Amino acid sequence: MRYLLALTLTLLLLSCSDNRAVLSDSREATEIPDIWYQGKAEVSTYELIQNRYNDTHPGKMTTVFVTEDFLTDKQVKNDSGKSANSAGVLKMNKVRRFTTGIYDYSLFTSVFTDVKKARTYKATTSSQDWCGHSYMQLNRAKDKYKVKLQSYFEDESVEKTTKAVVTEDDIPLLIKIDPSRLPSGDFEVLPSLEYTLLRHVDYKPIAATASMDTVIIEEHDGYDYVEPVHRYTVEMPSLRRKLTYYYSDEPQRQITMWEDEHPSAFDGKLRTTRATLLHSEWLPYWSLNNKKDSQLREQFGLNSF
Repeated sequence: MRYLLALTLTLLLLSCSDNRAVLSDSREATEIPDIWYQGKAEVSTYELIQNRYNDTHPGKMTTVFVTEDFLTDKQVKNDSGKSANSAGVLKMNKVRRFTTGIYDYSLFTSVFTDVKKARTYKATTSSQDWCGHSYMQLNRAKDKYKVKLQSYFEDESVEKTTKAVVTEDDIPLLIKIDPSRLPSGDFEVLPSLEYTLLRHVDYKPIAATASMDTVIIEEHDGYDYVEPVHRYTVEMPSLRRKLTYYYSDEPQRQITMWEDEHPSAFDGKLRTTRATLLHSEWLPYWSLNNKKDSQLREQFGLNSF
């Protein structure tokens, strides 16, 4: 990433809106912005600097946010359109690709969060690198999460349950649905599935503290961005970890930057994974699958991945 980032802090705390996103069986009753129901998805790409091994490494991150109907009993997409167990969700697909020396990493995460209840039904992550493949899945069952981990490591295959506290994977979806649903102060959090796979740690609730404020990000190198953005910070002392999301105040609340500071598992030094927004558009991406549509990858900066 070529940008020099300097943060100018304001002294004001952000007061989150009390207007909760509501989605009922009637489409007209929802308070989530209409832009989410126009047959398109928000597709965004980010310049990625990834903390791994004894250094940080270049890469790209892509996020796709889209609404769809979800079967809460089967915990899959509702394709038939006829079920009493169908709920409106905001889905996030996130792809991280980066290299570490000679070989490649790819992480793919999907999260399905109920727009009305602002809670996650399901999250999955798969990790592929030149050592092997790992997969992790989270499914909500009342007040518990069922957790399944399958890995190429000898002692890392797990099936268990844990209490259904806020998950780190909820955060970007709660920003989109309604930031007032984000936890504040002291709370318990389940770290992200990606972090769990990369760090090979036990998946369990840990103590965290969250805060919200407003900042101005000044980006140099020929481009100035001086509009204030909201900053949501989560600190996890037991992991020596700080997670920060920066997002805009427009209806869809574009996430402009994301940071994850934590010690490397290999030398213990604090390093920061950072994703900085490159390009974002509203697209019916599922219909852009012909050879001629590949030209769109250039404007998203994806030709090298």
